[in-house]
Amino acid sequence: MLLPPNALNYQHLLYFWTVAREGSVQAATAVLNLAQPTISGQIKILERQLGERLFVRRGRRLVLTDVGQVVYRYASDIFALGQELREALAGLPGSGRPARFAVGVSDSLPKLTTYRLLAPALQPPGRYRLVFRIGKAEPLLAELATHALDLVLTDAPIAAALPVRAFSHLLGESGVTIFAAPALAERLTAGFPQSLDGAPWVLQTPNTALRRSLDAWFAESGVRPQAAAEVEDVALLQVLGQEGMGVFAAPSVVEAEIRRAYGVRVVGRLPSVTERFYAISVERKLEHPAVVAISEGARRELFRRERRAPAGAGAGAA
Repeated sequence: MLLPPNALNYQHLLYFWTVAREGSVQAATAVLNLAQPTISGQIKILERQLGERLFVRRGRRLVLTDVGQVVYRYASDIFALGQELREALAGLPGSGRPARFAVGVSDSLPKLTTYRLLAPALQPPGRYRLVFRIGKAEPLLAELATHALDLVLTDAPIAAALPVRAFSHLLGESGVTIFAAPALAERLTAGFPQSLDGAPWVLQTPNTALRRSLDAWFAESGVRPQAAAEVEDVALLQVLGQEGMGVFAAPSVVEAEIRRAYGVRVVGRLPSVTERFYAISVERKLEHPAVVAISEGARRELFRRERRAPAGAGAGAA
């Protein structure tokens, strides 16, 4: 039976959801601070409104029916969204609580670079409560379109074919540094970059912007990589490089941080290969204070340092 839009009583839905979550009416009484007959009566009213049974009794247990499982999933989404609403309102100016700032991060972005990009939004400490979503760009952009996210960080501008009204803001670009575990780096530093021909590589997967740039460089330079691994997760890629599986590429802008974090050495730099970083927002002109801070910080500090960095080829220092 279909219900008119105003017929669903969300208080009854809450009682049902709590019983399903807690496993019994008795357990729900402590959560709801209501008597068992009251809770049972309200659930029966909900069942009559829906025209379906939501629970069946098996022995001493209440078990969700097939319809009950569907209603429970929707109820979980409804109450989770309500909690997000309360948190969002609590974070508004004047509420006394940190504002919620939700960021989607493309899984193709190096995590050290992501942190450096976000660092300006973390000042002063406690100003924002950060929420991160890490995944593929298209699902993240769909969340951006529904305002579930305030910003998406990615390595490519938004594709014109995507049905999402959003705007790409270039934060900056970086050359690429080639790293390796110390023993491998010592062997490959001399004669760079031709020393990379036939060397083992831990590569990004072909769907990433950096891999496409590397493939173009391989073709132009005549370097033929021996792919020891193709890795989608950038953190795992760097760990495999740290363990000596092969050389790997990462943005030069976080070169020092990668050397410290992974104990690897610089084999050389490829200034002609670049990785770009974009902030995708629903704003044509950036207005959100945290997004503005990220954009200004990237241009004034992070990528300013990259522009001043030497573009030498071989550099094998530890």
